[in-house]
Amino acid sequence: MYFPRLRDLREDSDMTQEQIAKLLFTSQTVYSRYERGALTIPVEHLMILADFYKVSTDYILGRTDKK
Repeated sequence: MYFPRLRDLREDSDMTQEQIAKLLFTSQTVYSRYERGALTIPVEHLMILADFYKVSTDYILGRTDKK
């Protein structure tokens, strides 16, 4: 499933895919697949990103517009 907010949040934070991948202890290739929707993002990574960006998991998943 494709979650465009992953890319938007990363770009708004002036971060590269490589930097976010390091935060998640994964490769840039895997993170790129999350952004493109080619690979489902694990719950653990979703929670790390929500904490990092200070938004809810529902916001990242597009279930709400409220951060």
